[in-house]
Amino acid sequence: MAIDLSMPVLVVDDYKTMVRIIRNLLKQIGFDDVDEAADGTEALAKLKERKYGLVISDWNMEPMTGYELLKQVRGDDALSDIPFIMITAEAKSENVIAAKKAGVNNYIVKPFNAQTLKGKIDAVFES
Repeated sequence: MAIDLSMPVLVVDDYKTMVRIIRNLLKQIGFDDVDEAADGTEALAKLKERKYGLVISDWNMEPMTGYELLKQVRGDDALSDIPFIMITAEAKSENVIAAKKAGVNNYIVKPFNAQTLKGKIDAVFES
């Protein structure tokens, strides 16, 4: 399945600089419709308002982590089929396993570049 570059992407991270970096990488890949949320709570509200084609979320956020957001998304029938990519600074295998069990589509460890991000997104939409 080819990636629809016009689909809206939601980037969730409490670190503004990281949001800007991811937004720029997505633009390099060809995505123009990039929205952002500062934490899981804000992301959930946005997900209920608009249909996103992809969520890219940081793991470590307060008050709702990316992992908790993932579980909420997967537990909501209206949202459960949205592709979800988790970003983390540390590649702890227990985190990867927990995220996979919770239904994450893919996983990126910081730091990463546009090529890595594109590869992860491609993998999500090819499966």
